[in-house]
Amino acid sequence: MTIFSQSVSPCGKFLAAGNNYGQIAIFSLSAALSSEAKEESKKPVVTFQAHDGPVYSMVSTDRHLLSAGDGEVKAWLWVEVLKKGCKELWHRQPPYRTSLEVPEINALLLVPKENSLILAGGDCQLHTMDLETGTFTRALRGHTDYIHCLALRERSPEVLSGGEDGAVRLWDLRTAKEVQTIEVYKHEECSRPHNGRWIGCLATDSDWMVCGGGPALTLWHLRSSTPTTIFPMRAPQKHVTFYQDLILSAGQGCCVNQWQLSGELKAQVPGSSPGLLSLSLNQQPAAPECKVLTAAGNSCRVDVFTNLGYRAFSLSF
Repeated sequence: MTIFSQSVSPCGKFLAAGNNYGQIAIFSLSAALSSEAKEESKKPVVTFQAHDGPVYSMVSTDRHLLSAGDGEVKAWLWVEVLKKGCKELWHRQPPYRTSLEVPEINALLLVPKENSLILAGGDCQLHTMDLETGTFTRALRGHTDYIHCLALRERSPEVLSGGEDGAVRLWDLRTAKEVQTIEVYKHEECSRPHNGRWIGCLATDSDWMVCGGGPALTLWHLRSSTPTTIFPMRAPQKHVTFYQDLILSAGQGCCVNQWQLSGELKAQVPGSSPGLLSLSLNQQPAAPECKVLTAAGNSCRVDVFTNLGYRAFSLSF
């Protein structure tokens, strides 16, 4: 089994995980973290068939769980998800060029100020959907190969996308125009031709971006398009995020890597999966007792880290 995606419920007490069989499992973090937790507490409270193919990406709004698979995104009400026999609220398919095209949707990104959702994947475009009306309002074109990842610059209405073409592209959502392109593999200090040029993960924090994949995991200053820190990690990274004064990354190998912004490896914390595809930080203020990091990938287990120093236990799909 491969677990591609995770999303925390708006109340912070549940975690959804999506696998390669199209199933979504809902785990009770509050039960698993309880002092009275048993082995049964680490198993799903409910599992349902969401898509015909893999569940590549998921995000949560204040009411809905949104999941993406091959060619479509579906919405589920969180209050209904916890009941058996959950039915989808709606599903939408982006306006693809041909009716025969069913590309995977690799990434979902919420834009709260616009109440919109951005989808990206196998058709090399970013599609924006109005969450109130369910209509697709624009398509951003520029990538020449499929898109792996998205990140939002929250202070300005801008989105970054990274893909198989080796480029990170910055889009202004007000004008729907591409305003900056960084071809990471063309920078000698970042390039690793034996791994390819693909960008598999990225994250932003104000004027800073961190990205990786085929090229080395690198911290960039966006305004100057300058790589400032090259992280000494040989294995391609599949997920990266800023956390306080650290950068967390994961990919090939079983460890969650903790980096100082200077490039120093602070810690490598082993998990139970041979490779990791997603990290999820539960920082919902409504459930401070469930503040955990979860990591999932090439196994049926979701590792739970109650602090960043060690794996406390694993949930089992």
